[in-house]
Amino acid sequence: MAATAAAPSSSAFISRRRGLASAAAFRGGASRIRSPRCVLGSEQLRVVDEGKRVAAAEPRAKVWTPRAPAQEPRFAALQPEARDSRMKIFSGTANRPLAQEIASYLGVDLGQVLIKRFADGEIYVQLQESVRGCDVFLVQPTCSPVNENLMELFIMIDACRRASARTITVVIPYFGYARADRKAQGREAITAKLSANLLTEAGCDRVIVCDIHSTQALGYFDIPVDHIHGQPVILDYLASKTISKDLVVVSPDVGGVVRARAFAKKLSDAPLAIVDKRRQGHNMSEVMHLIGDVKGKVAIMVDDMIDTAGTITSAAALLKQEGAEAVYACSTHAVFSPPAIERLSGGIFEEVIVTNSILLPESKCFPQLTVLSMANLVAETIWHVHRDGSVSSIFQ
Repeated sequence: MAATAAAPSSSAFISRRRGLASAAAFRGGASRIRSPRCVLGSEQLRVVDEGKRVAAAEPRAKVWTPRAPAQEPRFAALQPEARDSRMKIFSGTANRPLAQEIASYLGVDLGQVLIKRFADGEIYVQLQESVRGCDVFLVQPTCSPVNENLMELFIMIDACRRASARTITVVIPYFGYARADRKAQGREAITAKLSANLLTEAGCDRVIVCDIHSTQALGYFDIPVDHIHGQPVILDYLASKTISKDLVVVSPDVGGVVRARAFAKKLSDAPLAIVDKRRQGHNMSEVMHLIGDVKGKVAIMVDDMIDTAGTITSAAALLKQEGAEAVYACSTHAVFSPPAIERLSGGIFEEVIVTNSILLPESKCFPQLTVLSMANLVAETIWHVHRDGSVSSIFQ
């Protein structure tokens, strides 16, 4: 597709959400160059295998920065003497660039913490600054390696608790084990419940999660949970694009109908289609048939995560067979387990749009990929939690 300017007010991609600024503000800002676009904060740091932190390469295309989802003044707008020094933000090793961008957005320094691994693989954590009487926020997605990152989070919580932090809030952009939320067969473990119990027992006071796989898993926690959604970030990006074709929002499976319906409602009440599938086993699925009309339309597929990409690519192939003009894939979490990259980069998708809830290495980038930053959204949530404000007001 050719380079586009901002969508006019009549575009089907202009969101009806309250507070969404005019798309004219994006004139000249939305590039359609086909190369990976990543928003990873001002430092743009990468963690290499040797454990050394190096600067990431400059993005090969113009990046797009999402607008703030709320209208309240941010922490950075306050005078230095008015800033609350009791708020501390620390990051694990899973996604430090996201944590750094969150801290920069709020106008605070990322907390200093020493995290290392002994020769036998044990994890050592030591806070390098005092947190006594502070509200501590720990940013750590439990993505691959899941067990390593989860255990690291437990140890960070314990370190903060033993350092006399007033409250400990864990910010988990991607919650691993969330798919194991029920007993589908006999003698299975419900690992989502186990993970919730371990977080509570470690000393966590509150949890912030983004687009958990199943909202019923929120009931597994015995402590307050704030569930935020990545939809505003993706919707704002779509609102900056110009696509003249009719739109249809597609759920890749029956379980995602509620999510897709809410997404369609915010896209000028676009029509909805559903792909019915029959799962053959773990990470394996077979598409059966389509419910709805996609012929001659641009299909926007919406899911909470893309793992092996088997479901979403099979569904995209079905949409193409049914006459869809183009297929876009939108997902909050880019898990991208093999062979996801081969499937997604095969040319069936016009664009694959994800957020940076999971740090993607360069080996998992491909020309159709667009990575949007959710740091502003998470930072606004932290701001509201710290000031005892309403988190739901961010999404109204």
